Parts: sequence; structure tokens; C-alpha cells
Amino acid sequence: MRVRPAAPADVPSFFEIRTSARENEMSMEELASQGVTPQTLPALMDERARAWVAEKDSKVMAFVIASSLEARIVAMFVRPGHEQQGLGRQLMRQAEEWLFSEGCEEIWLVTDDDERVRANGFYRHLGWQEDDLLDGPVRFIKRAPGV
Repeated sequence: MRVRPAAPADVPSFFEIRTSARENEMSMEELASQGVTPQTLPALMDERARAWVAEKDSKVMAFVIASSLEARIVAMFVRPGHEQQGLGRQLMRQAEEWLFSEGCEEIWLVTDDDERVRANGFYRHLGWQEDDLLDGPVRFIKRAPGV
């Protein structure tokens, strides 16, 4: 398994993984209603946004997208059946380090408010703290080391 910067050719894998999620499911139609399509996603990744993939045997198993403009993790998903192999942890570390290196002192992400959703425990395990600013989805924050 290796982590590398995402390339435009990886975008179809992002949607394959995202729409196969077992929790926090979204269809292509639901993603499109939020302006996220295979055509719009590459434009979101400019000098203020980055994406990385974890691949095994040349197949994308997980991805993360981060925006330094917004100081946030936009998305992080692991292909079903490949959870608990450290892929998400490695991708989150990469994205966090990049966001902090870009001068973000506090970064954030949003996930499902259902406590049974595994992502909530995963983010807490990585040192993220719940923030009560939203009514509905859960917002997590993490401060740069030393801040």
C-alpha cells in the first residue's frame, strides 16, 4: 500500500468509493445536487486544495481531499472491505500535515451526527474534538501542534 498525491485519472475511483460507503451513503444524484460531479471535482483541486489516495496493487482503496482556503478536510473515504488497515489514518495524517504547513492553525471537518457512525470514533481517536457549532451534522476541529 502506498499513499500518493491524487491525479485527475483517480476521480472516477473517488466516486466509486464514495457511493459504495456503508455509512453516510450518498448516490451520484445526491452528490450532484451538492455540485459534486466527476466534471466539477477536478476544478475544486487547485493550489489551495489537495487530494491524496492510498492504493494497493495499483487500485485506489481510499482518498482524502483537503482545502487550505477553508482549513478543512473536505472528504475522506475508504473502500468497503479495506477499513481498519491504516489507510484512513495515513491519509488523514498527510492532509493534516499539509493543512498545518499551509498556515491553518485550526482545521475542521463535518460528519454524520449518528454516534453509531464509525467515523465519529475514528476522528476522536486521531485527536479531533467535537465542536458544538452545528445543529445536525457533527463538526470536529483540530488545532495545529503548539497552538
